[in-house]
Amino acid sequence: MEKQSFFRSVCALAIPVALQSMLQASFGVVDQVMIGQLGGVEVAAVGLAGKFTGIFNVVNSAVGAVAGIMLSQYMGQKNAAASRRSLTVNLRMCLVLAALFTLLGIAVPQRIMGLYINDRATAETAGRYLAIVSGTFFPAAGITMLSTYLRCMEKASLPLYAGLASAAVNTGLNWILIFGKLGAPALGVTGAALATLISQLVYFLVILGMYSKYRERVESDPSSPFAWRQYLSILLPLLVSESMWVLGENVYAGIYGHLGTAATAAMTLTNPVQSLAIGALCGLSQAAAILIGKRLGDGDRDMAYREARKLLFYGWVGAVLLSAGIACTGHWYVRIFNVEAPIQELTRQILTAYAVVLPFKVLNMIIGSGILRSGGKTTYVMVIDLVGTWAFGVPMGLFAAFVYRWTIPWVYLALSLEECVRLAISLVVFEQRSWMNRLKA
Repeated sequence: MEKQSFFRSVCALAIPVALQSMLQASFGVVDQVMIGQLGGVEVAAVGLAGKFTGIFNVVNSAVGAVAGIMLSQYMGQKNAAASRRSLTVNLRMCLVLAALFTLLGIAVPQRIMGLYINDRATAETAGRYLAIVSGTFFPAAGITMLSTYLRCMEKASLPLYAGLASAAVNTGLNWILIFGKLGAPALGVTGAALATLISQLVYFLVILGMYSKYRERVESDPSSPFAWRQYLSILLPLLVSESMWVLGENVYAGIYGHLGTAATAAMTLTNPVQSLAIGALCGLSQAAAILIGKRLGDGDRDMAYREARKLLFYGWVGAVLLSAGIACTGHWYVRIFNVEAPIQELTRQILTAYAVVLPFKVLNMIIGSGILRSGGKTTYVMVIDLVGTWAFGVPMGLFAAFVYRWTIPWVYLALSLEECVRLAISLVVFEQRSWMNRLKA
């Protein structure tokens, strides 16, 4: 009975979160499939702009992860006032970060894109896209925080409904604005950016309405102190970890960019599959952070450990099945895009390499982004990420590309072996159980 109850709890959290993440990823999928009809330069441009917006998304998600850690533990302790304070503080932090990234994206988009690729036409196209998409950073901050709050209340289906509305708007506007349907001008890449911006605004407004309806009504106590030292001890390692990880990802993007526009376009075409695959299983990571966090907040360490092991098993099985599906269908996927045959073949090869490393990526996501963080000892995660990315992944990528001069599928596989290194270290830390910690309100 207990196993069935836990499995139902995991599904109630993981499935809506996974579907919401896949919907969020669908913004990029729809953009790239439709932009893919325009040519390789446009595909590469959207992908490169996504690398910069990805920096904000990762940092924003790091603050969201801190909020999730605090909210799940305080809800486990039945401390509504502490939950409300933690939401407010983390929301303000996200808005500050959104202001910084919006300013950069609007003020110097061409210069930013020039850091990724030498091709002038691609950089200019990417810059136009980025200047508009930068307007999504403020609503994205609100979406992250309010979604986290609703999930910790175990109302994970509500953000999903908001995502459905947003995805419908995004798909319709992409079709209208990219290709000039229903009397609208054909705006190409600019149309894709406008569609993404408008749909994100819709997303935020819907989820704000849901939060206003379902949030706990708690009178705040101005005299109640906030545990800033504890908060910063959780936040700063996560910000360092996520910032250095995404910087590493941007180094990888630079490596791909310097291998040529064909290589960049091929890697970009794999992004929808990668986003959807991770999105399909990221719900297990979110479920781990919330369920294990609540167990730790309630003081039940043994149950937290047992449930964490179950979540890792679920993730491994799901990832192996998904990898098999990607490996078997990659040659059909590449035919969707109106790009040259060599780009299609490179894309298929990269997808095969991705299928090999996907199970390790998923386990790292569950154990690093969910389990080890749930106790608030995020320094462990920071060290593991730094070792994996900077001591292994980046050097391997540079050597593979510029010393051995391998093609992009082999370069991708070589640098992705960092996932194996991170997983080995994470499992050792997990078994030591030193990550288990109960936060103070």
